[in-house]
Amino acid sequence: MKKMIAEFIGTFTLVLFGCGAAVLAGAGTVGVDAVGQLGISLAFGLAIVAMAYGIGPVSGCHVNPAVSFGAFVAGRMSPGDMIQYWIAQFAGALAGAAVLYLIASGKASYDLAGNGLGANGWGAGYLGEYTLQAALIFEVVATFLFLVVILGATQAGAPAAMAGLAIGLTLAVIHIIGIQITGVSVNPARSFGPAVIVGGTAISQLWLFIVAPLVGAALAGIVFRMGLLEADEA
Repeated sequence: MKKMIAEFIGTFTLVLFGCGAAVLAGAGTVGVDAVGQLGISLAFGLAIVAMAYGIGPVSGCHVNPAVSFGAFVAGRMSPGDMIQYWIAQFAGALAGAAVLYLIASGKASYDLAGNGLGANGWGAGYLGEYTLQAALIFEVVATFLFLVVILGATQAGAPAAMAGLAIGLTLAVIHIIGIQITGVSVNPARSFGPAVIVGGTAISQLWLFIVAPLVGAALAGIVFRMGLLEADEA
C-alpha cells in the first residue's frame, strides 16, 4: 500500500507540475510571462528529480507505466507489483489532470477545448504538425533511451545518490527535443490523465502514447535482461 500511495502521489505531481507549466505558464498563456518550451521541459524534469528523492526510497519512483514495464521485462519486478503500480500511476495521473483543470478553469479566459491540459498528439493543428510516423518513431526511441538511463542508473554498482538527477535531466532533454513533435509522452499515464478530461482528438490518439512507450520500454528491458548493459562486477 505504501508503494501504491507513493506512485499515486508521484504521478499526480508529474502531471500537475509538468502539464501545469504548459497550461498555466506556457507560450499561449494570457497575462503571464510565458516560460516557453525550455521552462516546460525543466518543469517535467525537475518534478521527476523532486519525486525521485521524495518517494524513491518507498517505491523507486517509477511514476510511469513504461518504467514499471521495462523493469518487469528486465527481471526486476514481478507481474503483480507491476499491475499495482500501473493502477496507482493511472489514477494519480487522472487526479493530477483533474486538479489542473480545476485550477486552470478558475481563470475566465481559459477554455478546455482551446487551451487544453497539455495532452499529447500529432498531425495538423498540433504544435509542430509532425506526422504519425514521426510521432511513433520519436516516442519509441525516446522511451527506449529514457529507460536505458533509468535501468542503468538504478542497477547494482551505480551511484544511487545521483540516479534521480540523471533521470530528471534526461526527461528534461527529451522534452526540449520532442515537445514540438508529440508534446512528449514517454509515459502512458501522463498521456492518459489529460486525454480523458480533454476528450476528442486527445482520446482518439491516446493509443500511440500507450503502445509506443511500452514498446520502447520493452526493448530497453530486453537489453538489460540479456546483460548487454549490465555493469560488470568489480
